[in-house]
Amino acid sequence: MALIGNKLYGDIRSKQDDTVDLDKQLSRLEDDIRKLKIDFDIYFNGTTKRPPLEARARLDSNIKRIADNRSLSYAQRYQFNMLVSRFTSYRELWRRTLKAKGEEMM
Repeated sequence: MALIGNKLYGDIRSKQDDTVDLDKQLSRLEDDIRKLKIDFDIYFNGTTKRPPLEARARLDSNIKRIADNRSLSYAQRYQFNMLVSRFTSYRELWRRTLKAKGEEMM
């Protein structure tokens, strides 16, 4: 019999809320990586004149913020590491392509 005013019930509820928030952050991170890839593809095809470096910096800061979170479950940590490895491979691809074009990443 669980009491709603019980402290234990409140702790369980807050952990569930944290898990839902982290899941939302991870799905948003995945969407941001996909959008940044599209932005860089548009830039490399010559449609825009400037590379999307601001969006890349925002994504870097979001990754660092989530990495500092110690309350990730094993499944969330696995998904996060998968997303970070995908972003890292894209980042290296973009760096090499910009280097070939003669531009520098700031």
